[in-house]
Amino acid sequence: MAQERESQGREARERETNEREPQAREPQERVARAGEVSSSGLEGRIALITGASSGLGRHFADVLARAGASVVLAARRMELLEQAADKIERAGGKALATEMDVTEPESVARAFAAAEAQLGVPDIVIANAGVAEPRWFTRLSAEDWRRTLSVNLDGVFHVGQAAAAAMKAANKGGSIINIASVLGFVVQPMLSAYAVSKAGVIQLTRAMALELARDGIRVNAIAPGYFPTDMNRRFLESELGHAMLARFPMARAGALGELDGALLLLASDASSYMTGSVITVDGGAALAVG
Repeated sequence: MAQERESQGREARERETNEREPQAREPQERVARAGEVSSSGLEGRIALITGASSGLGRHFADVLARAGASVVLAARRMELLEQAADKIERAGGKALATEMDVTEPESVARAFAAAEAQLGVPDIVIANAGVAEPRWFTRLSAEDWRRTLSVNLDGVFHVGQAAAAAMKAANKGGSIINIASVLGFVVQPMLSAYAVSKAGVIQLTRAMALELARDGIRVNAIAPGYFPTDMNRRFLESELGHAMLARFPMARAGALGELDGALLLLASDASSYMTGSVITVDGGAALAVG
């Protein structure tokens, strides 16, 4: 009798497990499908990158082109943009250089129109353009303050509005990636305007994500730490820069390629369930500064 009850109990448990299995497998299958999509790269996608004439923006354009996307390089310095676009084309990619001043909505609109006319509506937009004006707070002029916020924060606003409008009009959705900074979370001396602008980018990213999700538009941000670019290379190579980096957990600046994982994650369908997220890539700098 005891053996019979044990056998009946085992059969009941097996039936319950079998009934649950299809539901349990479904999320796993969705994750697997997302992985299959992301592993195929970004073929067929169109990516627009601001601030693409140098630094992080130019690197992002190269990375996205290698992943298969057609890329639109946007900035003010056309000669440098054309050189970067030519390099991508010679490597077998597809690239367009277009002039854009992110502080001028009309200029942003013209660049998006040029991209759409020649390549199509961008479904990946990287709002990367930025400046820094290192000044002690008491010596920071109103012009310095306004210029930093105009490029770093207003520029993200203008580009985000143009990107969202284009994606909605085309009914295609997409991914907007705003480039924030670790200094959106913590502060360093002489960078008050920069830190405020990047904190604003983080909050703007979350606000955009909340409102645009219904249109199939994901909005996320990357918050880099210290990576050598034309903007900061001299400082990072100085004695003061070396001393600062030595205080960080990983005790070094980042290599540009160490941003590629976050970039490709947010640009691809591998992040299809991510919006309003901020990915920090800083070697632990925020832990030491904060």
